[in-house]
Amino acid sequence: MSRRVGIFGGTFDPVHVGHLVTAVNARAALDLDVVLLVVANEPWQKLGGRAVTPAADRLALVEAAVSDCEGIEVCDLEIKRGGSSYTIDTVNELIANEPDIALTLIVGADVVANLASWRAVDELKQRCQLVVVNRPGSRLAEGRDLERQLEGWNSRVIEVPALEVSSTDLRDRAASGRPLDFLIPEGAIRVIRERGLYALDR
Repeated sequence: MSRRVGIFGGTFDPVHVGHLVTAVNARAALDLDVVLLVVANEPWQKLGGRAVTPAADRLALVEAAVSDCEGIEVCDLEIKRGGSSYTIDTVNELIANEPDIALTLIVGADVVANLASWRAVDELKQRCQLVVVNRPGSRLAEGRDLERQLEGWNSRVIEVPALEVSSTDLRDRAASGRPLDFLIPEGAIRVIRERGLYALDR
């Protein structure tokens, strides 16, 4: 049988418990063999914004975070490929490496409105299922608006626990020495401290 694989991409700057809760719950809800946390090399959506932590450091954070998570793995394809990261390139590479793979693209509800701007979105629609992760109290579009945004996708919506965790706040916490416990997986906290990530003088 084909391996059922979830793709959950992001900058992960830093990875936090909200990411892992999403991955774990999506895997269970969709009966996936594995969920890949795909670490972006250069996230095209954030070009021209704040400086992003080097990809090697973000990869180390995710590797440490998922080391004890059954069925959750880190994927470094976008970092190895270099340049700007586009989901379609990752999907095509995964299929080239494993032609029988069944791919599910996992995105947050906040991403839905921007899907039309993604590179080769029509090709993506043909190559993978789309799963939208909704959280209680989120502002996911409903009815005809949601149907329009998801038109052409083989899609479904799942709900995961709502955790208000902000990567911006976590970077500020790390810089000011405030606690990161229970917000970031313990292994990733160790990497932050060992590498001096998010310090004000970097």
